[in-house]
Amino acid sequence: MRGYEREMGEPVTVNRANRHRGEVEAVIDGERRILCLTLGALAELETAFGADSLADLAARFSSGRLKSADLTRILACGLRGGGNRLSDADVAEMAVEGGVAGAAKVVGELLTVTFGAGAGGAAPAFAGRAQEKTGGEAAASP
Repeated sequence: MRGYEREMGEPVTVNRANRHRGEVEAVIDGERRILCLTLGALAELETAFGADSLADLAARFSSGRLKSADLTRILACGLRGGGNRLSDADVAEMAVEGGVAGAAKVVGELLTVTFGAGAGGAAPAFAGRAQEKTGGEAAASP
């Protein structure tokens, strides 16, 4: 079928995520999945992190001091917002392509498309620190 295969017969990878709607795509447990921090997902994060507002949530993320449990919770909320029915415990058992650095990169991208690069700098500050700590390429593009 024209447009769906390369010369060597490999399937063409299509990015289904719509960044204008705050979506990112990641390979988690070997599957391409859409993540999105919907209002419901953001409300869940506010409650989980004890934030009084979205500004407080962005300030927490901009500190760049997130624990692995925080990464798991953000990924889980993003996955649920993207239509995946997974608990935090399910996500904690899943493998993100690229390991910890890959998970940090996905979270950085998710925060960037949600809060924007200019909204307190939440995602870029976090992603930059994640790259330093993992030694990998975990930085989200600002």
